[in-house]
Amino acid sequence: MRIISAISGTTSMSKEEVDKFLEKKLNLQLGTIDENGDPNIQPVWFDYDKNREKLLIITPKAAKKVENIKAKPEVYFSIDDENFPYKGVKGKGIVTILDDPKKTVPYGEKINMKYLGTLDHPIAKMILQSAQQGTHVVIEISPKFFSTWDFAKMS
Repeated sequence: MRIISAISGTTSMSKEEVDKFLEKKLNLQLGTIDENGDPNIQPVWFDYDKNREKLLIITPKAAKKVENIKAKPEVYFSIDDENFPYKGVKGKGIVTILDDPKKTVPYGEKINMKYLGTLDHPIAKMILQSAQQGTHVVIEISPKFFSTWDFAKMS
């Protein structure tokens, strides 16, 4: 994965720092383009599969972001920590939509465990039931690069 600095003249995060940062319970801001060419930005829960270098999001199949992605599978994303020292990862990627419950359910379980800490929560149960029924899909982003910033590294 190519990692570049988001702020000219500053040091980027290392691959290991990016992997650790993406484990945090932060929202990913997902940017898609609608049929009018307008941006659509949605905060979403995500998981990062560091071995495959994929960002994974579970969402309803009928969501506007899914409709936008089907028409234009290129997205932008940003994940940042609002606590000082500020740091984050943003980038651009190509999306594959996964709709097979054999994949969506396990990814949904992983994402729900990250954010809720349990699969017994009503939100987790609703998402996983919907994934089993095929009405939730997984958006799999293959990032082209990560553009990073870490104010702790600025002098």
